[in-house]
Amino acid sequence: MYIRIAEVTKINSEDKLIETTIGPISYDHLVLAQGATTSFFGLENIEKYSQPMKSVIEALEILNTILHNLEDSLVNKDLDRVDELSNIVIVGGGATGVELAGALAEMKRYVLPKDYPELDCSRIRIILLEASSRVLGGLSEISSVKAEKFLTKLGVEVVKNTQVVDYNGTTIFLKDKEPIKTRTLIWAAGIKGNIISGLSNDINTRSLRITVDEFHRVKGYKDIYALGDIACMITDSTPYGHPQVAQVAIQSARNLATNLINEKSGKPLIRFKYFDWGTMATVGRNKAVVDLKFIKFQGVLAWFTWMFIHLRSIFGVKNKILILINWIWSYITYDQSLRITFLPKDFRLRR
Repeated sequence: MYIRIAEVTKINSEDKLIETTIGPISYDHLVLAQGATTSFFGLENIEKYSQPMKSVIEALEILNTILHNLEDSLVNKDLDRVDELSNIVIVGGGATGVELAGALAEMKRYVLPKDYPELDCSRIRIILLEASSRVLGGLSEISSVKAEKFLTKLGVEVVKNTQVVDYNGTTIFLKDKEPIKTRTLIWAAGIKGNIISGLSNDINTRSLRITVDEFHRVKGYKDIYALGDIACMITDSTPYGHPQVAQVAIQSARNLATNLINEKSGKPLIRFKYFDWGTMATVGRNKAVVDLKFIKFQGVLAWFTWMFIHLRSIFGVKNKILILINWIWSYITYDQSLRITFLPKDFRLRR
């Protein structure tokens, strides 16, 4: 096996080549698993001024922005300006938005008062905006209602049936509602596929996912496959494709690996059938919701279930032990490692 780090610029299916920044690479079978990125639904100002969270770098940028805005608020005398710097708005009430809102609410409650004793934390507003009638729309209604109650108890302002129409870097404009002043808009409202040029546009769905058959083959291509968030397997039972979660990607990869081996040895191919282990989301300390196939539960038990499953998914015994110790320490001390910020060399504080 050979590993090369490069950017793929184009796929040449006729010659079975992929064009990259280190030169062309030939293939016998090509598996596309380039994942998805943030969708801004054509809102140019949102894309320009808001902050997505699809990578570690973007998560660090969000942390940097929040901490520096709070530090700026400490030296400002204008209360309107202080509120603008202190307000944190999250758009999107899916698992990402809900979990982030809960984490920030606990940060406001337990961490910031210790790190910034002179900061008036009561002025910090954490607002979660959702366009539909409930948060966690992919989960059961009982889990959705419970998650909203958890968020409200933590101090998060949950605003539903609300559509964002524009943002200029300081003010969020809402459809049929009053605008919100903030310097921190976190966009967690949608995703779209990362498309590589060279393939037919007919294979793409509206969200730029690649249409595949039940053997993971890209529509119209024999030796090109797609897995994970980028793939959309449309069947009678999944008219919109499978959910873009890790378990779908893991099970798809195993099925495709088996089929490639079967194809080489002349054995019949296996149609992919996704086994849904369930869905869960954590809202905060001792607060989570779990939807399994035959049971749904919330609260402390759901939180420990979430922790157990995620700890089990981590590779390596050493990593498991270190993360468990870190979790226990954070649980006992109410502490988080939020102090380090990463800034470009020419960064200048805004006042």
